[in-house]
Amino acid sequence: MARWICNWATLVVIAAGVYAGVAGFAVVGTRAQTQMPAPAPGQKAGDFFKNVTTSSLKEMNVDDFIASMGVISAALGMDCADCHPNAGTDKVNWVIDTARMRTARRMVEMVAAINRANFGGAQKVTCWSCHHGRDVPATSVALDKWYDAPNEEFDDLLRADENEPPVDQIFDKYLQALGGTAKLSTIRSFVATGTSVGFGQLGGNAAFTMYAKAPSQRTTKINYPDHPERPTSVWATNGPSAWIKTPRGLLQEYQVEGGELDGQRFEAQLAFPAQLKQALTSWRVGSMRTLGDTSYRVVQGNGPRGFLATLYFDADSGLLVRMVRYGSSPIGHVQTQVDYADYRDVAGVKFPFELKFSWLDGRYTAKIADIKVNVPIEDAVFGRP
Repeated sequence: MARWICNWATLVVIAAGVYAGVAGFAVVGTRAQTQMPAPAPGQKAGDFFKNVTTSSLKEMNVDDFIASMGVISAALGMDCADCHPNAGTDKVNWVIDTARMRTARRMVEMVAAINRANFGGAQKVTCWSCHHGRDVPATSVALDKWYDAPNEEFDDLLRADENEPPVDQIFDKYLQALGGTAKLSTIRSFVATGTSVGFGQLGGNAAFTMYAKAPSQRTTKINYPDHPERPTSVWATNGPSAWIKTPRGLLQEYQVEGGELDGQRFEAQLAFPAQLKQALTSWRVGSMRTLGDTSYRVVQGNGPRGFLATLYFDADSGLLVRMVRYGSSPIGHVQTQVDYADYRDVAGVKFPFELKFSWLDGRYTAKIADIKVNVPIEDAVFGRP
């Protein structure tokens, strides 16, 4: 949830309370990077940014465009400053044209051309297909790795496996493990409170609060009670719309569009599992996948605009242990992952008391201390921060 520090990408960095990415990039002192005004709803990246000129990227909305920069960063093992001089500081120059940026534009056009000429426009080749975290792609396999453990990378698109149980059976086992559909339907809202721990324990612990109301409203707030100088970060969705407020980010507050809107909406629906079957379409069960030493049943569904979500269920308990959602971009999927653990009973329903949020630029873990169900929550809580 870390290779670059821009706008959408600052979520985890701010949650950790520091300007630092996993790749080692950090801001010196307390100087923040130059901030920009929020884009107008529906504004294209090619209109908002002066130097976004590639045929595919310039047509994206601003939020999805910045997320796609994370795809490039992760694929090449870089951060913002590798292309934009002084990124992450108040000396950043986003507009300057560099040789690496010109190369990146050619590569983006090349990826689009390969997919168009060879795969009918379907996204089969991405930046990651060749680079795998390297600036210059490797050309040969390392033989010691060839004879080592098998590659753990999975295809984004899940292929149905007819030998696996049907979708309804897996979902029904999950709902029963949580307490049963009758009990789940009695939960119409909840407030979860606890702490947010940044990746690698950086930045100290923050206060974490999640508000949720069925069917698709959810707001998460992270703040530092002992450090009031650190502004509160907010992620809010009321269902049809969503907003992000990261006061130290490139865009301090803006309305979410495109793939991130689809993702936030799905996560809000997932908070009330009784409606899971209706949240996405074309649900399918793939072959079991192994994470560590444990195998899990995997189910994937489709949403609008190429949105995908893959769910991992414990084969024994039936509980959900991981959700990976994919937003589309011209150069590869924008991934967000949530891991669920420490399920406990609250009013006859099991809730995960540990949630680890990961995306392309970092991660943090929310450790829940208390959950109150069916408490009144004003609709304003889920509106624009």
